[in-house]
Amino acid sequence: MNNKEFISELSQNTGYSIADTTKLLNNVINAMSDCFQENDSVVIPNFGAFEVKKKLERIMVNPSTQQRMLVPPKLVLGFKPNLALKEKLKSGKK
Repeated sequence: MNNKEFISELSQNTGYSIADTTKLLNNVINAMSDCFQENDSVVIPNFGAFEVKKKLERIMVNPSTQQRMLVPPKLVLGFKPNLALKEKLKSGKK
């Protein structure tokens, strides 16, 4: 499902117009992005939690040249699904 299909489905389920649904979804994503930039996590009930994690610096070896390089630390976004969602995906139920 691409973005256009998702917005169309969401607008049908909520009863809002496609333009209003697009604005709403963009506002939600912008608010989540602001939280991530402040290293806060975002928890969506019955879905899961998005959290910013820090990956430590590490040494990487180039396999072809055997040269060692230092990979600097960085922030990555992780998702941890809710247990109910995890079980639903495992069982394959809709």
